[in-house]
Amino acid sequence: MRMEQMYQEVILDHYKHPHNRGLREPYGAEVHHVNPTCGDEVTLRVHLGDTGDVADVSYDGQGCSISQASISVLTDQVIGLPVGEALGVVDSFNEMIGSRGTVEGDEDVIGDGIAFAGVAKYPARVKCALLGWMAFKDAVLRIDGAADAVAPAAATPETDRVRNGETS
Repeated sequence: MRMEQMYQEVILDHYKHPHNRGLREPYGAEVHHVNPTCGDEVTLRVHLGDTGDVADVSYDGQGCSISQASISVLTDQVIGLPVGEALGVVDSFNEMIGSRGTVEGDEDVIGDGIAFAGVAKYPARVKCALLGWMAFKDAVLRIDGAADAVAPAAATPETDRVRNGETS
């Protein structure tokens, strides 16, 4: 089996059988991001544990197979990691996807995210692959205390709301 075919199967599997789909509580932040180019969208919730790890990521959204599968992969890669390490995974994925194919990506860091390496060669699809990853970064940086671990992010107009510790 060729690598490209294997990567396509990973993407298709995550699209058909998404992991962590369905919004859950509790959560520290909720963000809504939209790709204005194609209409893909995600509402993503992040819950950080008492020790500063990513305790949960849940989402709901709609869009193409690339955007929705990429969000599913994201959740698998970051849940359980310390915040700083999770953001490092996001940065590594972003670097690979934004490279137009010049950065291969490190499978040891981004796991199944490597399946999206070919997307980097198609600029029109890059935003699709990055949608959930940027939403995750935005949400983490908006949670009280998370800003201590990393530099704060600028506010984005795509963000609908943030709930700090509220569960109702």
